[in-house]
Amino acid sequence: MKVFVLLYNARTENEGIHTLRLSAPNGSQHNIVMMFESEDDATRYAILLEAQDFMTPTVEGMESEDIEEFCEQAGYGCKLIPEGFVPKSAAERVFLAPPETNLDRTDWTPEGKSEPTEAESEYAETELDDIRRRLENLL
Repeated sequence: MKVFVLLYNARTENEGIHTLRLSAPNGSQHNIVMMFESEDDATRYAILLEAQDFMTPTVEGMESEDIEEFCEQAGYGCKLIPEGFVPKSAAERVFLAPPETNLDRTDWTPEGKSEPTEAESEYAETELDDIRRRLENLL
């Protein structure tokens, strides 16, 4: 069955898939990949993410069996979101619209860039200060 998922940097070496981190009743957390039955529903969800200043995903059609296999290998869960989905509980509302908060830090970085180390951050700040001084001297 063809489903639609949300990907970042689709068809690149640094491809990432959108997941929701949900808490189980026992307090443990797990990642869920949403498999939308409808491309329109997936597109609407992607637009809602963008409206929340989240990275804009690409809607990609894939076979549900491929996504389920990926999720099993990655230790993720998956959830089929049927066309015209209507939540039956407050917890299911995240499958209709993204949560208001996003993770501050993800397991994936855009464009394959890693987070700067503390030493790199200090160097960049020192370099910026030097550039500022030179620009001020030009005035």
